[in-house]
Amino acid sequence: MNDADAPAPRADATAGRCSEAGSSPDPSATDGPPGGWPRPRVLYVHVPFCRHRCGYCNFSVIADRDDLIERYLLAIDRELSGLQHPEVETVFIGGGTPTHLPADPLRRLLESIQRRVHAQPGVEFSVEANPEDITAAKVALLAEMGVNRVSLGVQSFQPAKLRILERSHLRDAAVAAVETVAAQIPNVSLDLIFAAPGETLDAWRDDVNTALNLPIVHLSTYALTFEKGTPFWNRRRRGELQGPGESLELAMYQLVRQSVAAAGWEQYEVSNFAVDGNRCQHNVAYWQGRGWYAVGPGAASFQLGRREVNHRSTTSYLKRIESGESPVAESEPISREQYARERAAFGVRMIDGIDLDQLREETGIDLADLCNHSILLNGGRGLLTRSDNRLQLTERGILFADTVASDLLG
Repeated sequence: MNDADAPAPRADATAGRCSEAGSSPDPSATDGPPGGWPRPRVLYVHVPFCRHRCGYCNFSVIADRDDLIERYLLAIDRELSGLQHPEVETVFIGGGTPTHLPADPLRRLLESIQRRVHAQPGVEFSVEANPEDITAAKVALLAEMGVNRVSLGVQSFQPAKLRILERSHLRDAAVAAVETVAAQIPNVSLDLIFAAPGETLDAWRDDVNTALNLPIVHLSTYALTFEKGTPFWNRRRRGELQGPGESLELAMYQLVRQSVAAAGWEQYEVSNFAVDGNRCQHNVAYWQGRGWYAVGPGAASFQLGRREVNHRSTTSYLKRIESGESPVAESEPISREQYARERAAFGVRMIDGIDLDQLREETGIDLADLCNHSILLNGGRGLLTRSDNRLQLTERGILFADTVASDLLG
């Protein structure tokens, strides 16, 4: 294994779109001693509507079906009502494109959330948005309804790359969208994709520099993945698309890390960077594996030791809710060992690493013993370091984060 073979770390599909924060004396819901499960304190709401499904997208998305918006609003309100007014510390509305909703439906969605959940003081309330949907009036609506963080799916500022990614905005529109949001909601995050077909290192440098010169406080960067079942997957199989190769992909990843560090930002997870402590608390909750509520088509929740995933099909989701049935398509219990392994695998992606003592106290599993071989193996490879029972990726290990995570999962 050598650095030339290292692909840039890739984000889990559920994490950016999406955990535990808080406790309850109920023995079935606690973040105290092992034996109980943490009660979720974060909520994810999935909005499936988009004006266009991009060729690389593997999320639960539906385009050109705005006729379903009314039914969706009623269904979401009904599903939220089943959560029994939970207390939450973060809310994240993702998609799809939440800001694709016109002003009135968007307001009603936000009102449903306000009515059905109890937001704790200082709640982080995030909404994903695309540049083409941003207007001063829409941002004012978001701010009025309590949204205090906006995540913009810019992906790139390069015209050729935007065409390849099938994005409909242009560079100037993306810049204007960031500035329009920041004028009313200063906590702005940007998503960028690298390693697109035909992309050069210089073009990626321009994307990163452009982003860092905008009024943003958070940046997420992901290497393009060709997900099975997507048009991009099929096009690559036919030889119509090809990535830039692992060496260039790695150079792009290192470039963003170096650029962000030079700008005084912190890298707090393999794909995420923040300034002045503006970490995405919602995603931190995922990476810490402490439980979460999730509603909407394709939404995946983790509550009290059970993982559940709603129907990915928006129409199937709506029909089940409307007929009084559960929207859940998949449900499985999570063992304590699996829980501990998953917390380690996702937690180690954070630059701060994981506290093995805390993990043992909260899960009842001694991961240091259970994963001793993996820990020693990756330590020997120079990918992991262990100090005072804290497990962290090394500088080189950050490049192989997916490998380390896979080993910890067993």
